[in-house]
Amino acid sequence: MNPSSRNNDEELVPHGRETIAIEQAGVDEVSVVPWTTMFPRRVARKVGLTRKWATLIVILAGLFTTSSTITVLVVSLQTIADDLHSSVNTLNWSITGPMLAFGVVGPAYGKIGDLYGHKKVYVYGLLFAGVFAGATVFAWNAPSMVFFRLMSAVAGSATGPAAMAYINRLFDPHERVRPMGLWSFTTAGAPVLGVVLGGPLVDSIGWRMIFIIQTPLLVGAAIVAWKLLPQTSRMKNVKFDVWGSVTLGLGATLFLLAVNRGHTWGWSSPAIIGTFVASILSFYAFVRVEQAAEAPLLPLHWLRNLNLILPMVIQMLINFAYMGGFIVIPQMLENGLHMKASHIGLLVIARPLTFSLTAPLASYFTMRVGERVSGVLGASGVIASMVLLSTIRGGSADIIVIIGLGLSGIGFGIAGPALSALVSNSAPEESIGVAGAMQQLLSQMGAVLGSTVMISIHEMTLGSKTGDANILSSYGFALWTGALTSLVAMFLAFKLTPTDRSNVDFAE
Repeated sequence: MNPSSRNNDEELVPHGRETIAIEQAGVDEVSVVPWTTMFPRRVARKVGLTRKWATLIVILAGLFTTSSTITVLVVSLQTIADDLHSSVNTLNWSITGPMLAFGVVGPAYGKIGDLYGHKKVYVYGLLFAGVFAGATVFAWNAPSMVFFRLMSAVAGSATGPAAMAYINRLFDPHERVRPMGLWSFTTAGAPVLGVVLGGPLVDSIGWRMIFIIQTPLLVGAAIVAWKLLPQTSRMKNVKFDVWGSVTLGLGATLFLLAVNRGHTWGWSSPAIIGTFVASILSFYAFVRVEQAAEAPLLPLHWLRNLNLILPMVIQMLINFAYMGGFIVIPQMLENGLHMKASHIGLLVIARPLTFSLTAPLASYFTMRVGERVSGVLGASGVIASMVLLSTIRGGSADIIVIIGLGLSGIGFGIAGPALSALVSNSAPEESIGVAGAMQQLLSQMGAVLGSTVMISIHEMTLGSKTGDANILSSYGFALWTGALTSLVAMFLAFKLTPTDRSNVDFAE
């Protein structure tokens, strides 16, 4: 494939039967895909669907299937805890565990995809996620359910780095903001949509039926992806950084475990102190391993590239508030305002709705004003959201909740695609998969930290107090921590250097 054909983005099958090959510099495997079997000819001509956008649709559909059920149980934990004769505190690990798994094992999948091809990683991730989703149907107690949900997430987390790698190989740097908007909507919006649908679904069909439905969807998505996705290039003579993956994953897991269990076990207890110390030692070992590794999982010289590291940190801080609020708000509405799950689901839909509307439009906005402006505005929207939601008290109108959640969706919808695109444009071409996985790791760490820290602050400030006013006030303190992390993110965004798009014709 010559350079001119690389940029010739034709409509799918405009005339007769056509096959399209996707090839990158240095590719040693090229898949020829019969795109005519993928979309009807008339539809392709009508909507102007191109080969790379068709590929993107397939990729994001599978990613959505794995991501949406991570949080589908959040509004119904008490119901499931009663069914399994357990407690909400224990069942909470069925949510935070998969969220953590999505981030911790992501860097390993990114590297494996770079080495062996992202198609295989993506397909097998979907397949095994389906296997463990099916096993969740037969969970007999809380530990078995948490284990099956964790293993399903470990497998499904392969889809995130693979999806980003496909985007970066299909789209040129100045084009990536728009597909990154859809990628951000899927990775951040699907879990939020899960909480919207979770309560009504559990109430109407039961929690086990959710995974009965998910299992064939995941297996079917794996089959479709195997038949239709093109293979990506495989890097030769590159070693896998096993010890880097182990020490990084162990350090992140121990740190988040200590944060999660700190209030329950006691912050000064030997178990918590020992876990924090072990996590620090693991991170120190990771740095030493990366210094000596022939092919490091995280090249330490990346830390000197602010346009690569800062977007990851900013997204982590914003996700602290975004996903922390996502866990806190349903509990706040249920425990403080005594709303039913169906009522809560109708209110919280404001966030994924505003996100889905904002992210694609924000992509055009970012291409004109740059990632710095989008990062600052996005963080500002999340700050406003956290502050407004913290004012909820008994008698507060539903519109306050809707506006507050809507501001959060708008803020993340503006910032997310811009930050993801900046990471992709700043990473070395041969390490894009690893860069995407590292971004996923930090983003998920922010999500788990946000949810655990906010809940801990709520529990600590509530103490032995009772009454709806005290409950709502304690949740308000928790939301203020999200506002503070987003404020830090806003100041860091001022240090970003926007991608140079001076030669881009926006009218195309």
